[in-house]
Amino acid sequence: MTPKFFACSLVSLAILTACSSVEDREIASGGFSYLKNEVGQQIKIPADIDTPDFNDSFKLPNLGPEAPRDFIGEKLSILSPSLVLPLVTGSHVEEGSKSATVWFDKIDDSQALDTTIWNSLLAFLESQGIGVQKFDKEKQQLISDWMVIKEGEEDDSWYSWSKSERSVGQRFEFNLDLKPHGRIASLSVDLIDYKEKQTLQGPESTTPSDARRQEVDILNQVIDHYEREIRLATAQRIQKIRQGLPMELGFDEDGESAYMVNAEYEIAWPRLLLVLRKLGFDVKDYDQSTGLLFVKYNGTDAGWWSTLWSKDQYALDLKTEEYRIKVTDLGAKTSITLLDNESVAFPVNKMTDLFPTFARTMEADDLDI
Repeated sequence: MTPKFFACSLVSLAILTACSSVEDREIASGGFSYLKNEVGQQIKIPADIDTPDFNDSFKLPNLGPEAPRDFIGEKLSILSPSLVLPLVTGSHVEEGSKSATVWFDKIDDSQALDTTIWNSLLAFLESQGIGVQKFDKEKQQLISDWMVIKEGEEDDSWYSWSKSERSVGQRFEFNLDLKPHGRIASLSVDLIDYKEKQTLQGPESTTPSDARRQEVDILNQVIDHYEREIRLATAQRIQKIRQGLPMELGFDEDGESAYMVNAEYEIAWPRLLLVLRKLGFDVKDYDQSTGLLFVKYNGTDAGWWSTLWSKDQYALDLKTEEYRIKVTDLGAKTSITLLDNESVAFPVNKMTDLFPTFARTMEADDLDI
């Protein structure tokens, strides 16, 4: 391609881009001369000729009484329907629903589901510089301030030649419906105010051409922000679990000798599972809600060659039999109590003997399993 031809192509593209408006992109290309056509008359068959068989396969159905009759030609939008995208784990939409609504399932027990949703929505509005006109937590309702979009301001790429003065302002109402059991909630969006100007000096329109499209668009942005927050929180949580956690000797809430991990329960629990596997424990069963694990000590898998010149650093002075472990949430810390198969706590001297190996493994960074 010659430089001259490339320059001409860019100029042609610039002209096409500048001439293309939002309205142009929403209507069909080509002319609308078909609107001037009159309804054809039925073919008249002479009396002395047999009437042919007519096929009604392509016959258009009659319009219903409430069907819009003015959405034709340039007034008919050809844009595809807007769909709510349930990207968040545990989210879904109801089949056949025409409202801008998404349902969330509770997947994090650290806080109430409605609190999680509202916090994410408020964080999204703040990140976009959008104010809140009204927020009523008891009524589960939030009304946003005006969201003003001015075309041509954000898109300053070198290849953009369009200079549109169109501005759109919108206000939305968000409503949350929390089920009585608190594990399922829906978030709905309604467009309550709208204003649009095609030019700075032009008239202002207060009626959107497609309100649902505006509602679905803002809801999808909220869902996307929610999903990114979850991914970020998950990545941060995994990083904390993989990092070493300080541990010391202490006593649990029952006064038994225990290992005190300097981490919250949600971090210490999965970290302990990694530590137990590294130390040669086989976790037979567990209940995270009660903090009880049923394990069997099998010893480490280190071969005779690796222990020929040095002692296995993960070996424990324990019999290869079944044990129990009690994990307790103490707020900023978590206690770990070792028990025998009859739920009798290990004595202090036994806990002290095992502590160096447990602590060294718990404190190791990037624990390799």
